[in-house]
Amino acid sequence: MENKIAVFIDLENLVLGDRQSGIAFDINKILERLLEKGKIVAKKAYCDWQAYPKEKESLHQAAIELIEIPHRKMTGKNSADIHLVVDVMEMCYAKEHINFFAILSGDSDFSPLVSKLKENGKTVIGVGRKEASSALLISNCDEFLFYEDLFRPAGEPPKIKGLPRKKAQVFYWLLDAIQALMRENKEIFFASTIKETIKRKRPSFDEGEFGYRSFQELLDDARANGILTLAKHEKSGTYIVTGFGAGGA
Repeated sequence: MENKIAVFIDLENLVLGDRQSGIAFDINKILERLLEKGKIVAKKAYCDWQAYPKEKESLHQAAIELIEIPHRKMTGKNSADIHLVVDVMEMCYAKEHINFFAILSGDSDFSPLVSKLKENGKTVIGVGRKEASSALLISNCDEFLFYEDLFRPAGEPPKIKGLPRKKAQVFYWLLDAIQALMRENKEIFFASTIKETIKRKRPSFDEGEFGYRSFQELLDDARANGILTLAKHEKSGTYIVTGFGAGGA
């Protein structure tokens, strides 16, 4: 069963880490990583948006619901935290099909929220800056992703060179999906799982658009071009990817 994920963003906490890490905030990088775990069905961010116009635009482009939190002098320090917690718990009880909650913050104040979600059978993923994330929150989540680590590749994919642009593009998508499954510690890379991973990130993906009659034909061509290696699964007889190839010619 595909995981259903709700994402809640304490924006100020994430953005304040920019100066410490030297890596600017990029919401798409986070969403791409979460899509490797399942389908995102809800996205909310909390902030005084007048103070963060640049980030407001990028979150709006990512179709995230923007919850306005007036300046802290008017509402107090924890206003955004309280709004976020109330919305999370309301969704936890009202939307039983949502089984994953992603809390984008390193604030220790969210530790009780994480505990309550887990008590209700939910899986909780935290995302935060290395230098700005509470050890208590990190240890309480089922999984905690450091923002800086999202920029580090998994595995050593081959270089794609000397191929037409459209073919190179779809091969890059293949490699990206395989790396995503590596990050999720999948042991067997079924063709169907790879395709599902591509479509979560790129819903309009269709191998026919790239001239292939089936996804299997796309995998065959990737093997012929040295992009990956294939085998047949002993029990199902379907294609599995066994590793990266030596690269394009």
